[in-house]
Amino acid sequence: MPMFDVARLDRHLGDRVIATALDTMTSQRILERIWAHDHTVWKPVDREISNRLGWLHSPEEMPLQLDRLWSFAQDLRAEDYHTAVLLGMGGSSLAPELYARTFGTRPGYLQLQVLDSTDPGAVLAACEPLDLSRTLFIVSTKSGGTVETLSAFKYFYNQVGAELGLDHAGEHFAAITDPGSALADLATRYAFRTTFLNDPNIGGRYSALSYFGLMPAAVIGLDVPQLLARARDVATMCRPSASTADNPGAVLGAILACAAQVGRDKLTFILSPALAAFGDWVEQLIAESTGKEGKGILPVVGEPLGRPDLYVANDRLFVRLRLSDEPSEDTALAAIEDAGHPVVRLTLRDRYDVGAQFFLWELATAVAGHLMGINPFDQPNVEAAKVQARKVVAEYTTRGALPTPPPTATGDGIAVYATPGTAAASCGAPAAALREFIALTRPGDYVALEAYVQATPRNDAALQAFRLALRDRLRVATTLGYGPRFLHSTGQLHKGDAGRGLFIQITADDQRDVPIPDEARNPKSSISFGVLKMAQALGDHQALLDAGRRVIRFHLADVATGLEHLTHAVASSDA
Repeated sequence: MPMFDVARLDRHLGDRVIATALDTMTSQRILERIWAHDHTVWKPVDREISNRLGWLHSPEEMPLQLDRLWSFAQDLRAEDYHTAVLLGMGGSSLAPELYARTFGTRPGYLQLQVLDSTDPGAVLAACEPLDLSRTLFIVSTKSGGTVETLSAFKYFYNQVGAELGLDHAGEHFAAITDPGSALADLATRYAFRTTFLNDPNIGGRYSALSYFGLMPAAVIGLDVPQLLARARDVATMCRPSASTADNPGAVLGAILACAAQVGRDKLTFILSPALAAFGDWVEQLIAESTGKEGKGILPVVGEPLGRPDLYVANDRLFVRLRLSDEPSEDTALAAIEDAGHPVVRLTLRDRYDVGAQFFLWELATAVAGHLMGINPFDQPNVEAAKVQARKVVAEYTTRGALPTPPPTATGDGIAVYATPGTAAASCGAPAAALREFIALTRPGDYVALEAYVQATPRNDAALQAFRLALRDRLRVATTLGYGPRFLHSTGQLHKGDAGRGLFIQITADDQRDVPIPDEARNPKSSISFGVLKMAQALGDHQALLDAGRRVIRFHLADVATGLEHLTHAVASSDA
């Protein structure tokens, strides 16, 4: 059962700010109204609110689907399938990835890979080792129109058709989508083996305990009834029959919102290795739900804990998640708390308690949205980057080339694209341009690394070194996301928050490219994955500029080597 020391946290945040928020929620019957689907908890006009609260009932309703999930998994085993590849983005991919990384695969069940990228190297890395005759592709998108997902579907459908015959290709595909979506029609047209139609009243980032999360969980052999039972236990505690002060979702939501309102809006997760994948899931939930209307809570995931003196801005709230069989105290975290920073500690009995954490954080995010005066269920700024990317693609199809301006500086295998008229744009060398750019940092800012490159161990290590050099030099929060994956996670917050981010884009030429079929069953191609990825990077760059954000792009001949140069430039600067 989640327990929070509200009195201790209030001493860090201010005089009874959390307790006062809980009292106000009680007097306004906020929990009762949330469970009654009352949109006025958040906004006077019902836009994407009352029809986005189906997740409240997933722990009670999804057990009714367990027989179908179990039968589907057993049929795949009986037919000797060995691998499932999930094609999805954001809310369609993050919970399945969490299940795979946290639990692994039970003997005899399928291994799960998640492809949520348009990077051609990532596409090839997913495809080349596969035995297509024993592989199931799960096409997962709520809207049915996600460009990354549909591009991957067309590519893999043609690969399966070429090897096994088009008459049998559909047997290797299953869909998860909303009723009436374009994917539902596509699944019928291409004879998918089955389609799971999800509750349309559940938004993507709140869908971990629906078909979007639980069908892949069943395929890899998880104890889905146990996951739902853990979620149901916490959902019962979060019902309005409990007092607000004893409601864990209400209390956590008040902690998040009150911390943000007093300037501690960098929600920094310290996760045990076994729970590392939880960070990516909760990052999307919080960033996309709260980053709008000039407000936002920035989830900081994967940034190692540093010395207390690195957190001089006093803008952090730390959350520690661990399993019960791990050490109960962390010396470094205790030093952070002793220095005056608030810390929330959550202990899971075992890995299946992630089911409880899903519901806890979903309700807490909804409560935080209420206290912050925002709608936590929409994503008004996400479309901006998509619109700009579509413009870039249209220009490519017309001219046969991407609309890339000349770099503002070159050297050491790096081309710099700085905003015209800025100090960084007047520099003749990449290192100098980077130093000028990070000199714009102010207290309370954050630096976001946006890496439109393939996620490999070598690139991971180089990006993380660059990130920590920036954190240690600037003493600000840092985030790291691979593109276009992060566009479906933190992209909303990047354009919708208070504008405290500095955005460093990392791009590179692809060693190999992969054509995207214009349609399944037809090899004709007008665009490649590499072009689509670069169009998304350029579109996001323009959307950030349109939102008044500070952004710079470094195009690297070799990713790891170029990042080493940039890391050295930060470490040797006087910023």
